[in-house]
Amino acid sequence: MAEKIGVYIDESSVAPLLSAEELVAFVKAKCAGACPIVKSHKRLSSPDGVAMIKADIEGGEIDAVMLAGTSPRVDWEVFDFGDKVIVDRVNLREFVTLSYKNPDGSAPVAGQPVPRELTSMVQDYLRMGVVKLQKMAKPNPEIPETNKTILVLGGGWTGINAALAAAGAGYSVVLVEKEAALGGKAANLYKTFPLAYPYLEATDTGIDRLIGLVAGNSKITVKLSTSLKLLAGAPGLYEATLASGGKEETLPIGSVVLAAGWQPMDGEALAPYGYGTLKNVVTSAEFEAMVKAGSIKRPSDGKAPKTVAFIVDVTKALEAKPAAVVEEAPAEAAKPAEAKEGEEAGPVFSPIKTPKHLAYSSELTSLVALKQANYVREKLDDAVAMIIYDNMMVPGINERYYRAAQDNPGVMLTKGTVTGVAEEGISLVVSAKDTLLGGDISLAADLVVVPTGIVPATALDPTINLLYRQGPAFPDLQLFDGFADSNYICFPYETRRTGVYAAGCVRQPMTMAQAKEDAAGAALKAIQCIESASRGVAVHPRSGDLSYPVFNFVRCTQCKRCTEECPFGALDDDEKGTPKPNPTRCRRCGTCMGACPERVISFDNYNVDMIGSQIRECEIPPKIEDGGPRVFILACENDAYPALDMAALRGKKWSPYVRIIPVRCLGSVNAIWVADAMSKGVDGVMMLGCKYGDDYQCHFVKGSEICNRRKENIAESLKRLGVEPERVEQYQVAIDEYDKIPDMIDQFMDMVLKIGPNPFKGY
Repeated sequence: MAEKIGVYIDESSVAPLLSAEELVAFVKAKCAGACPIVKSHKRLSSPDGVAMIKADIEGGEIDAVMLAGTSPRVDWEVFDFGDKVIVDRVNLREFVTLSYKNPDGSAPVAGQPVPRELTSMVQDYLRMGVVKLQKMAKPNPEIPETNKTILVLGGGWTGINAALAAAGAGYSVVLVEKEAALGGKAANLYKTFPLAYPYLEATDTGIDRLIGLVAGNSKITVKLSTSLKLLAGAPGLYEATLASGGKEETLPIGSVVLAAGWQPMDGEALAPYGYGTLKNVVTSAEFEAMVKAGSIKRPSDGKAPKTVAFIVDVTKALEAKPAAVVEEAPAEAAKPAEAKEGEEAGPVFSPIKTPKHLAYSSELTSLVALKQANYVREKLDDAVAMIIYDNMMVPGINERYYRAAQDNPGVMLTKGTVTGVAEEGISLVVSAKDTLLGGDISLAADLVVVPTGIVPATALDPTINLLYRQGPAFPDLQLFDGFADSNYICFPYETRRTGVYAAGCVRQPMTMAQAKEDAAGAALKAIQCIESASRGVAVHPRSGDLSYPVFNFVRCTQCKRCTEECPFGALDDDEKGTPKPNPTRCRRCGTCMGACPERVISFDNYNVDMIGSQIRECEIPPKIEDGGPRVFILACENDAYPALDMAALRGKKWSPYVRIIPVRCLGSVNAIWVADAMSKGVDGVMMLGCKYGDDYQCHFVKGSEICNRRKENIAESLKRLGVEPERVEQYQVAIDEYDKIPDMIDQFMDMVLKIGPNPFKGY
């Protein structure tokens, strides 16, 4: 714990409303024993300011530094003083001088007497900063002996590119492919969308060249006809059990790139368009295989068609969730593994039901139609290709490819909603409405091509086969239609299992060009994971964090709340239910700390007592009329805190009666903090965090959602105590919704004033 704290106040951050000299005098008077050095400087981030602090550190007079000035989100690299001292920040600029407004809504005037509310606010923040450091210790991370081999699961286009990217960075790679040859579905493609300038024509995939590069790379070990039977352990410490031809081998692995690919959608979804009943209606995947085989023929009679119609949008069946559309050739769908007799009871993988329709158009649907229409022109001199679309989506450089098709006299593009496909004699008739001309149309065609839907491998089988108490697969796959879960907004490659990074169509539908970039990104994340684990630091999103949860097992009641609520499966447990930490799996969100009713889980630099002490350090007026109400804002550091910063920097103001305490995630909020606040007489607690639900933005995936569930229990406890449950409320805010925050605070304050003071105030 910090015992000798140096407090440094940035004059530029508190001016012109506050005097840095007076704040120095206040800290010296109130915290003399804990703070042997208290100084101010015109600008702490200047070379002179940094040199002043370094001189005090090197003099051995302090073991912790408290910087009272700008937000911790700025100049953090300037205040890097190594591992000699603990460093923390108190945000006086954004949370005090920039955001302060008088109780009547007016702005304070520089040079006038400092308002009582402003003085109270800044003094509270300074005391809170000191006590926070007093409860903080330097983390002492575990440094494991890690393995630096990367396992790439899937030997298709994405997997090969990931393996080459990782090997190119100097890492050993084990490339596992369940089939007898590399290439995956890319090997079955005739061509792919343009990959290089001038982006006007489809091009060879280049998969054979890549397979040759893999074969000639000494860093890559290829395992064909092999599957991943079991992945046990943790990042940097994984053990992968591979099965091939009835034999098994176990390899030490550092991290995993999941590039397991996809399977084609059930064709029943396309029945309204004649697929399955009309011989000359084929999927785009079947058409691709036909061209790859060397010719375009009607299945009914083997003759070359004169007209081929491509349907881009399929919108009839609306019962199920959507699948996306891809360009690859079909393959037999994998079946979920059946449970074996005698297996230990636990979470069971439930395969996702194959989506029954394509409810929306996608970039891939449009590009596949354009590409295959050009096949018709290439293979059949006199044939005509017709593309019927509701939406033609060709973002970015692909607009050039679309315009090239428009200029081709043998390709007809028309907007319209296809309502059906019927057979008339030996021809097919495609009916469409809402065309550019406004009326219904009918187009005669010898062959009709409908889209092929993608079902990711993770929807049908656990694929990754983890040895985790939470089960062998990724959680909550129903929410993602079976795609390997990840935080699409912030961390696109990162699954809910630290050390496993998804790439390609197992993560989301994408073109081969996009999959190549995806493979490189996932490989880099896999490398970052290994290097971070070898240094004992967090991988993401608190990249570089040296802390990890510490358990006081003497007081543990084996309630399993921590193991069940951890969003990342970082905790296993023994037969009694005692948690078994896996530090390299942990993302340092603190959700386990918030879940523990006995408060036996903590971090060296973030713990229950630290936040509780900050709450208790604030002065609470015994009566509202003696100094106003008091409200605490527990602000998530990921979205809410930056939004507060941006609001202040853009001139937004809020009530002088709130005190903001940053938390790692709302999932880390322990109910005891609310109890401490209420018992102290605080009039309200706002929990401000990321959005949750289907469109979640929580950096720790489930933190905000878990907090919302806990809030219901808190409300019941408040009712039993005779305290209005609306005094504790959770608000969702995105990082770019900074303009909404002042109104949220004002509305909450109005509610607090309306219901009156906390019944415990003054006790």
